Amino acid sequence: MGIKPDHWIRKMCLEHKMIEPFVEKQTTNGAISYGVSSYGYDIRVSNEFKVFNNVYNTVVDPKSFDEKSFVTIVDDECIIPPNSFALARTVEYFRIPRSTVTVCVGKSTYARCGIIVNVTPFEPEWEGHVTLEISNTTPLPARIYANEGIAQVLFFEGDEECEISYADKKGKYQNQTGITLPRMKD
Repeated sequence: MGIKPDHWIRKMCLEHKMIEPFVEKQTTNGAISYGVSSYGYDIRVSNEFKVFNNVYNTVVDPKSFDEKSFVTIVDDECIIPPNSFALARTVEYFRIPRSTVTVCVGKSTYARCGIIVNVTPFEPEWEGHVTLEISNTTPLPARIYANEGIAQVLFFEGDEECEISYADKKGKYQNQTGITLPRMKD
């Protein structure tokens, strides 16, 4: 198994629509960078956010998630309160090949500000928009910029295809669009 370089990512995106929309080279233009990098792809956060709050004093429970736990914000910027958390989604839609697994890690520009994106894999044959978990670990409000880079995806290709992919096991987050809340598999 090895990490895949920029030319492999370009080929998979152009020939197999692995990432849509796809940006062929790293782009900044006054924004936090996004697009293909040396050994990964810098993803963008959309303008849709769900910021956790304590207005209704609900309990966060992954088996019975109460939507009153957050407020929905649609805007070009999102302020995450101190020591708080938000869910968002990527601009990009992913189709992960059967022989590939990814790891998504936060960008250092945000990490240096105390803003952490949860490390998460995209399993073989998983497809959808990525739901991002963003933590503000600081005692200050933190600003997130929509349609700019938020995290980097690293691609690893196995020497062989996996025996059972995410699609084979009918994973509960398959084909997700929008921000997908925690759910239990039936």
